[in-house]
Amino acid sequence: MPFKKAENFILKDQRGEEFELYKHLDHYVLLVFYPKDNSRVCSVQLDNYQKNIKLFEEAGIRPVGINIESSDSHNSFCGNMNILFPILSDPEKKVSKSFNALNFLSVNRRKLVLISPSGEVVYERNIPFFRYDSTRKILGDLRRKHIV
Repeated sequence: MPFKKAENFILKDQRGEEFELYKHLDHYVLLVFYPKDNSRVCSVQLDNYQKNIKLFEEAGIRPVGINIESSDSHNSFCGNMNILFPILSDPEKKVSKSFNALNFLSVNRRKLVLISPSGEVVYERNIPFFRYDSTRKILGDLRRKHIV
């Protein structure tokens, strides 16, 4: 089954700087859609990814968080949590919609989308809102599927 091509997008990160997907495809990009800044599960999830950033880097993967909250909210959240990887703001919900990452309340669901350096979506996983996949689980899944 052929992979679908990810559409390019430009969103602002927690520092207010533009992040363009296609300019970051020198690595795999793991889009990490998550419901809410400063919520318990989201905080634990993104903290896990930051603490294990070297494992992602060793696998050639750059994590990038996304939700519909503002860059200001992300900036505060990232400052409190010491998150250094990009956290993107999608207030118009265009990117979230294009990756089917909104729930029935039109809020981000917890979802992982891996985009290859060629721009193809090579992995997608919806996760229940009250759980998250750890860095080691994600990398284990990707290795078992021979993606990375």
